[in-house]
Parts: sequence; C-alpha cells; structure tokens
Amino acid sequence: MKQHEKLNYVEFAAKDLAATKAFFEAVFGWQFTDFGPEYTAFSDQGLDGGFYLADKHSASEQGSALLVFYSADIHATLAKVTGNGGTVVKPLFEFPGGCRFHFTEPSGNEFAVWSESR
Repeated sequence: MKQHEKLNYVEFAAKDLAATKAFFEAVFGWQFTDFGPEYTAFSDQGLDGGFYLADKHSASEQGSALLVFYSADIHATLAKVTGNGGTVVKPLFEFPGGCRFHFTEPSGNEFAVWSESR
C-alpha cells in the first residue's frame, strides 16, 4: 500500500540488465517486469524498484546509498551470492547487533546482507 511521504521506489543503473535480472532471480527469488529493452522493474521485495540501462553503478565508497538485505542464514545467502556471479567486496564482519557482508551484483551495484549472528 502506498503511504504518504514514505519511501516507495528505488532505481539503479545496470550495464547488463540480463545478468542483473538473472542474479536477483537466482539469489533472492525476484521477479521482473520489463518495460522495453532498457528498463526492468521488481516489486514485493520490501521496497519496489527497477534497473535502467546505463554504464554506471552504485557503490558506498562513492557516497551512494547502501541497501541492506536481512538473512536468517547469512552463510547460505553468502553462498548463493557468490555462486551466482556476485562478488564479495567486504567479507563477513561483526558489528554491534550482528554481522554482515557487502557484495556487488553483475552490473557492479553494491548491496549488503546482515544477520543477528554468525
């Protein structure tokens, strides 16, 4: 349900839409709706959004926002990420309240996954 003045949608650049879609489908079970050859959208993932064709990417070291997934089994999620073309850019580390790792998907966008315990 849309809520007044709440975050509703997020968009990312993607240099390889097909590889990005395949990655998120395999790792997180996402489904996509294509809107022409240069845009694809996802929904029902906590925040709806899309990927548009561009030769850019989001990285926290460049000041981009970092979207963080939650995992009840961080090791299983880590294995799915690396087994499906993701690259770990910050290995699993602990922080107060849990642990997390950062990864990039095939188009280079950085995300993170966190869990309460290792």
